[in-house]
Amino acid sequence: MKNASSSRRRYLSIWLRRLATDRMTRASSPAPADNAPLAPLAPLAPLAPLAPLAPLIIAGPVGSALRLTAVNDAAARLGLKPGMALADARAMHPAIAVTAADAPADRRALEAVAEWCDRYTPLVGLDPPDGLVLDVTGCAHLFGGEAALCQDIVRRLLKQGFRARLAVADTVGCAWAVARYGTAAVVVSHETREALTILPVAALRIDPDLAAALAQTGLKRIADVIDRPRAPLAARFGEHFVRRIDQALGRQDEPIAPRLPVPPYVVERRFAEPIALEADVLGTIEHLAHELDRLLQRRGEGARRLQAALFRADGKVHRITVGTGAPERQAARIRALFSERLAAIGDECDPGFGYDVVRLCALATERCDPLQTGLDAADHAAELTHLVDRLGARFGLRRVTRPVLQHTHIPEFAVAAAPAHALSCPRHGVMHPAQDTLAPARPVRLFERPEPVEAIAEVPDGPPVRFRWRRVLHEVARAEGPERIAMEWWRDARGRAFTRDYFRVESRDGARVWLYREGLFGSETDEPRWFLHGVFS
Repeated sequence: MKNASSSRRRYLSIWLRRLATDRMTRASSPAPADNAPLAPLAPLAPLAPLAPLAPLIIAGPVGSALRLTAVNDAAARLGLKPGMALADARAMHPAIAVTAADAPADRRALEAVAEWCDRYTPLVGLDPPDGLVLDVTGCAHLFGGEAALCQDIVRRLLKQGFRARLAVADTVGCAWAVARYGTAAVVVSHETREALTILPVAALRIDPDLAAALAQTGLKRIADVIDRPRAPLAARFGEHFVRRIDQALGRQDEPIAPRLPVPPYVVERRFAEPIALEADVLGTIEHLAHELDRLLQRRGEGARRLQAALFRADGKVHRITVGTGAPERQAARIRALFSERLAAIGDECDPGFGYDVVRLCALATERCDPLQTGLDAADHAAELTHLVDRLGARFGLRRVTRPVLQHTHIPEFAVAAAPAHALSCPRHGVMHPAQDTLAPARPVRLFERPEPVEAIAEVPDGPPVRFRWRRVLHEVARAEGPERIAMEWWRDARGRAFTRDYFRVESRDGARVWLYREGLFGSETDEPRWFLHGVFS
């Protein structure tokens, strides 16, 4: 998405000048004719054609008084403005509609717009309380140029109920200043100084009190301070003021902080007419996976974590993420993973009015060198890894586990469940832990906690002749053992570490179980206890 020929970065500032009141108007507006759902399921769902707005003001506590925090255009034409006392506003217009301020809701609305703007560039930063900053370097040509890009954003936002002003410039500070105080939407490269000099000093993103103090000294426009010596300005008005001047002019770097990490590999497809069928979405993902494969092959890498971003025509964005147990770049397998994930998500991924942009990203990659495979035999390890990936895509990677041997001889701690995808090694399938083939047989089903039983033995250290488990009495037909296991003293919080004598027991009814006696008779305890720890069949 980046143009290598661009020698200078370009930033786009979006000012949602009536964010709070637009949010309230959207929340109270009726649904369109087709009864499409509004927020919260679709934070940017399209509204009906905008009608003339009634005056609306939003008030909240500021200090010890209620003051206006936002007004819509109709209220502004009546002479109302943010910062005015609510009592004064009601005295001027007693019948005006008043709504309580909700800063968290405004923040969520701003983040929803930022999510929608990701369709233009992955470098989208928040500029609270009512702005966004986009790095559009090398992206504007995809939309017909910077002017066309601005027109497209303004038109789409207006259709969704948000009134916005935009500006593109070489610096974040210049774009911010022109969007709020200027007239031109696009500041031609290398003309940053000329665009700034005609603007008021408040356009430098300084505190209103500082702007008032500058105006009292006769410094009302940026042209009045732009060429003045920096040291006297910093001494009188602070270093922050001087830094803002240098940032706006590009003399000091001001990088944006993208709200989402930029993936190393991105491919996308845009549609003139939105698509809504799952088969079309999966086909597009497979086609994009072929493009992603070519990009990954150049670097000798494979994807370990993939994300498909589905941009709905009404502004809602669905992000679907899948993981792999080994570096993957085969398009058919990538499609299969997303097919499983879509099946698991179900109605949560509602296409609504259709998707007009589908983007496939490789969020994490690993080295993936080609390997020589057999000519007449299937690669069972690779197929097993792919099966684990598909199960993980449907049920969640952490829900697909496999047992891993631990460095302990205590039965209940000897095996731990670990995510199966984490046990895969690159290009070689799932790693199998080494097992001791000389160790005694263990039950097929081992209880997480041993269950107490009542048992009777012919001799104190001998095997049981009968035992009662879950209120059922079992007569012992055969018994093997004991297998003596000394406990690890640090695992017992009460300081007891009794030795266990395990017996493999078969009852006359055919039950084959694993019993143990806790504590050596006489040396460790006078009353050993019996437990059933597992079942062989």
